Amino acid sequence: MPISMYDASVTMFTTRLKALAGVLTAGEQNAAERKIDPSVFLNARLAPDMFTLTRQVQIATDHAKGAPSRLAGREVPKFEDREASFADLHARIAKTLDHLATFSAADLQGSEERTINLKVGGRDMAMPGLQYLIDYATPNFYFHVTTAYDILRHNGVPLGKVLFIRGH
Repeated sequence: MPISMYDASVTMFTTRLKALAGVLTAGEQNAAERKIDPSVFLNARLAPDMFTLTRQVQIATDHAKGAPSRLAGREVPKFEDREASFADLHARIAKTLDHLATFSAADLQGSEERTINLKVGGRDMAMPGLQYLIDYATPNFYFHVTTAYDILRHNGVPLGKVLFIRGH
Protein backbone atom coordinates (compact mmCIF):
# COMPACT_ATOMS: atom_id res chain seq x y z
CA MET A 1 0.00 0.00 0.00
CA PRO A 2 1.52 3.35 -0.99
CA ILE A 3 2.02 6.02 1.65
CA SER A 4 -0.48 8.85 1.44
CA MET A 5 0.35 12.54 1.50
CA TYR A 6 -1.61 12.69 4.77
CA ASP A 7 0.57 10.04 6.40
CA ALA A 8 3.76 11.59 5.01
CA SER A 9 2.81 14.98 6.42
CA VAL A 10 0.12 15.20 9.10
CA THR A 11 0.86 11.83 10.72
CA MET A 12 4.62 12.34 10.60
CA PHE A 13 4.51 15.93 11.92
CA THR A 14 2.12 14.91 14.71
CA THR A 15 4.32 12.04 15.86
CA ARG A 16 7.53 14.05 15.69
CA LEU A 17 6.04 17.07 17.51
CA LYS A 18 4.92 14.83 20.36
CA ALA A 19 8.47 13.50 20.57
CA LEU A 20 9.84 17.06 20.52
CA ALA A 21 7.55 17.89 23.44
CA GLY A 22 9.15 15.00 25.33
CA VAL A 23 12.61 16.32 24.55
CA LEU A 24 11.63 19.77 25.82
CA THR A 25 10.17 18.26 29.00
CA ALA A 26 13.46 16.47 29.61
CA GLY A 27 15.33 19.75 29.10
CA GLU A 28 13.07 21.62 31.48
CA GLN A 29 13.38 18.90 34.14
CA ASN A 30 17.15 18.82 33.75
CA ALA A 31 17.39 22.58 34.18
CA ALA A 32 15.39 22.31 37.42
CA GLU A 33 17.47 19.39 38.71
CA ARG A 34 20.74 21.19 37.98
CA LYS A 35 19.37 24.54 39.22
CA ILE A 36 19.98 26.18 35.85
CA ASP A 37 17.80 29.11 34.84
CA PRO A 38 15.62 27.68 32.01
CA SER A 39 16.40 30.75 29.89
CA VAL A 40 19.97 29.44 29.57
CA PHE A 41 18.65 26.48 27.58
CA LEU A 42 15.97 28.47 25.76
CA ASN A 43 18.55 30.97 24.51
CA ALA A 44 21.29 28.44 23.80
CA ARG A 45 22.53 27.84 20.28
CA LEU A 46 25.07 25.49 18.74
CA ALA A 47 27.04 28.21 16.98
CA PRO A 48 26.95 32.00 17.04
CA ASP A 49 25.27 32.18 13.62
CA MET A 50 22.56 29.61 14.46
CA PHE A 51 19.15 30.19 15.99
CA THR A 52 18.36 29.57 19.65
CA LEU A 53 16.46 26.58 21.00
CA THR A 54 13.30 28.68 21.17
CA ARG A 55 13.60 29.72 17.54
CA GLN A 56 14.31 26.14 16.43
CA VAL A 57 11.01 25.02 17.98
CA GLN A 58 9.16 27.96 16.43
CA ILE A 59 10.46 27.15 12.96
CA ALA A 60 9.77 23.41 13.36
CA THR A 61 6.15 24.16 14.25
CA ASP A 62 5.92 26.62 11.36
CA HIS A 63 6.86 23.85 8.92
CA ALA A 64 4.53 21.37 10.64
CA LYS A 65 1.51 23.66 10.34
CA GLY A 66 2.51 25.15 7.00
CA ALA A 67 3.08 22.04 4.93
CA PRO A 68 -0.33 20.37 5.29
CA SER A 69 -2.04 23.75 5.04
CA ARG A 70 -0.36 24.51 1.73
CA LEU A 71 -0.92 20.98 0.46
CA ALA A 72 -4.64 21.22 1.28
CA GLY A 73 -4.91 24.70 -0.26
CA ARG A 74 -5.65 26.32 3.09
CA GLU A 75 -4.34 29.51 4.61
CA VAL A 76 -1.34 28.86 6.85
CA PRO A 77 -2.15 30.01 10.40
CA LYS A 78 0.17 32.67 11.74
CA PHE A 79 1.59 32.28 15.25
CA GLU A 80 3.29 35.15 17.03
CA ASP A 81 6.88 34.27 17.91
CA ARG A 82 6.67 35.35 21.54
CA GLU A 83 7.55 32.16 23.37
CA ALA A 84 9.78 32.85 26.38
CA SER A 85 9.47 29.68 28.47
CA PHE A 86 9.25 25.93 28.15
CA ALA A 87 5.53 26.25 28.93
CA ASP A 88 5.17 28.66 26.00
CA LEU A 89 6.94 26.21 23.67
CA HIS A 90 4.70 23.37 24.85
CA ALA A 91 1.66 25.58 24.21
CA ARG A 92 2.91 26.33 20.68
CA ILE A 93 3.38 22.62 19.99
CA ALA A 94 -0.11 21.93 21.37
CA LYS A 95 -1.60 24.66 19.16
CA THR A 96 0.19 23.13 16.15
CA LEU A 97 -1.09 19.66 17.05
CA ASP A 98 -4.61 21.07 17.32
CA HIS A 99 -4.24 22.54 13.83
CA LEU A 100 -2.94 19.25 12.43
CA ALA A 101 -5.96 17.47 13.92
CA THR A 102 -8.23 19.52 11.63
CA PHE A 103 -6.97 17.66 8.54
CA SER A 104 -8.32 14.45 7.10
CA ALA A 105 -6.70 12.21 4.52
CA ALA A 106 -9.24 13.50 1.99
CA ASP A 107 -7.99 17.07 2.49
CA LEU A 108 -4.58 16.13 1.09
CA GLN A 109 -5.71 13.66 -1.56
CA GLY A 110 -4.24 14.61 -4.93
CA SER A 111 -1.92 17.23 -3.42
CA GLU A 112 1.14 15.52 -4.93
CA GLU A 113 0.66 17.63 -8.06
CA ARG A 114 -0.78 20.80 -6.47
CA THR A 115 1.57 23.71 -7.19
CA ILE A 116 2.99 25.10 -3.97
CA ASN A 117 4.15 28.70 -4.18
CA LEU A 118 6.59 30.01 -1.57
CA LYS A 119 8.83 32.96 -0.99
CA VAL A 120 12.15 31.67 0.37
CA GLY A 121 14.99 34.06 1.09
CA GLY A 122 13.25 36.73 -0.96
CA ARG A 123 12.91 34.41 -3.95
CA ASP A 124 9.67 33.06 -5.34
CA MET A 125 9.60 29.28 -5.57
CA ALA A 126 7.01 26.98 -7.10
CA MET A 127 7.01 23.20 -7.04
CA PRO A 128 4.61 20.28 -7.07
CA GLY A 129 3.26 19.24 -3.66
CA LEU A 130 5.18 15.97 -3.42
CA GLN A 131 8.48 17.69 -4.22
CA TYR A 132 7.66 20.46 -1.72
CA LEU A 133 6.95 17.92 1.02
CA ILE A 134 9.93 15.66 0.34
CA ASP A 135 12.58 18.20 -0.68
CA TYR A 136 11.64 21.27 1.36
CA ALA A 137 9.16 20.96 4.23
CA THR A 138 10.24 17.62 5.70
CA PRO A 139 14.01 18.25 5.62
CA ASN A 140 13.54 21.72 7.11
CA PHE A 141 11.28 20.36 9.84
CA TYR A 142 13.75 17.60 10.75
CA PHE A 143 16.68 20.04 10.69
CA HIS A 144 15.04 22.27 13.29
CA VAL A 145 13.73 19.42 15.47
CA THR A 146 17.16 17.77 15.44
CA THR A 147 18.90 21.06 16.18
CA ALA A 148 16.59 21.65 19.16
CA TYR A 149 17.53 18.19 20.45
CA ASP A 150 21.21 18.86 19.79
CA ILE A 151 21.16 22.18 21.66
CA LEU A 152 19.82 20.50 24.78
CA ARG A 153 22.19 17.53 24.43
CA HIS A 154 25.14 19.90 23.94
CA ASN A 155 24.14 21.63 27.19
CA GLY A 156 24.35 18.39 29.16
CA VAL A 157 20.75 17.22 29.09
CA PRO A 158 20.94 13.41 29.11
CA LEU A 159 18.90 12.70 26.00
CA GLY A 160 18.98 9.57 23.90
CA LYS A 161 17.79 8.42 20.53
CA VAL A 162 14.72 6.70 22.00
CA LEU A 163 13.53 10.02 23.45
CA PHE A 164 14.08 11.74 20.09
CA ILE A 165 12.04 9.05 18.36
CA ARG A 166 9.32 8.34 20.92
CA GLY A 167 9.29 11.39 23.18
CA HIS A 168 9.24 9.33 26.37
